[in-house]
Amino acid sequence: MTTLDTPATTGLAPALRRLYFVRFAFAIVWAGLLFAFGSQLGPLGIALLVLYPLFDVGAAVVDARSSRATGSPLGLYVNIGISLLAAVGLAVAATSGVPAVLRVWGAWAIVSGLVQLAVGVGRRAMGGQWPMILSGGISVLAGSSFIAMAGAENAVLTTVAGYAVVGGIFFLVSALRLGRATGES
Repeated sequence: MTTLDTPATTGLAPALRRLYFVRFAFAIVWAGLLFAFGSQLGPLGIALLVLYPLFDVGAAVVDARSSRATGSPLGLYVNIGISLLAAVGLAVAATSGVPAVLRVWGAWAIVSGLVQLAVGVGRRAMGGQWPMILSGGISVLAGSSFIAMAGAENAVLTTVAGYAVVGGIFFLVSALRLGRATGES
């Protein structure tokens, strides 16, 4: 591989950059909708909760397809399975109340954060991955806090909206850093 043919200048970095911008936009819109309409476990709130990990599945599929030429997308396949389980788990947990939802969301945040951390570390030579590495670590901590919050009397769903916003910001920062690595603006 020459300096002109690095992962940052091949198709993966530009593809990830586009995907990260989409993930940022989705996270912000989704969080706004959850803040506005989904603070209770009504049909819209449940639909929004299930939609988030399903969107993560779609994003991981796009990422895995883009990553095949540059390395093994095994971590992304693991993430697809985890997120599918989370979507089903959230739908089931919603029938038991907010604490159950927070426990499932927390478990998903922990496991998917560990996967995101591992994928980011594997891609660090590409550039623009430190935000993903940090986001994965923060996701593990946030997941633990969701599980702890589930035991509180005033547990609310809108805390997961804040989590989505922070994750979205990390995707934005990573997209911008990947732009620098590829010479795009």
